[in-house]
Amino acid sequence: MENAAPIEIQVSCYAGYRGEETPRRLRIGRSRVHVDTVLDRWLAPDHRYFKIRGDDGADYIIRHDIISMRWELIFYHRTPSDSHETMAM
Repeated sequence: MENAAPIEIQVSCYAGYRGEETPRRLRIGRSRVHVDTVLDRWLAPDHRYFKIRGDDGADYIIRHDIISMRWELIFYHRTPSDSHETMAM
């Protein structure tokens, strides 16, 4: 199975007292998703990654390209109780 290219998305963030931005809302096409929980976060040399759970019950992995300042969706998974839909980018 061939991986699709990441999907560019828009992300609204909250900057805490240390200045680190945390995603709060995603806009993927016409869909808007509020972030319920940040499940994990990690750094790579040129990206910041976040694994989040949306208010739609789905899990997302998004990344922020620190050079181009673009946000991308790289993984999506809706829980089995809702659907068997999984999408890896």
